[in-house]
Amino acid sequence: MLGGPALAGEFRMEEVALYGLIGKIKAQPGKRAELVALLGAGTADMPGCLAYLVAEDVQDADGIWITEVWKTKDDHAASLKLPAVQEAIAKGRPLIAGFDMHVETRPVAGMGIPG
Repeated sequence: MLGGPALAGEFRMEEVALYGLIGKIKAQPGKRAELVALLGAGTADMPGCLAYLVAEDVQDADGIWITEVWKTKDDHAASLKLPAVQEAIAKGRPLIAGFDMHVETRPVAGMGIPG
């Protein structure tokens, strides 16, 4: 409970500042499904990652939204050095036309967010 006494194993938002990212990627024309499959594969083995969501933009045939929630900014940075992530980046580069938007957030409430 936010602001209340912490139970054993319970996170308190005063003690944990989560790190979030939301970004839009533009796939090469006709390559969105291939890029979505690549982005969604192997995301279970990223220490510190609480959520990694890949979504198709319903109004943009080439648009993909990525929403990430991490325990810390350092966890996110460390994930970029993982061999599986490095491999996915290398495979994904030719499928990406560009990056439309990228914002950092501080998740504070919602399903799956400790609090």
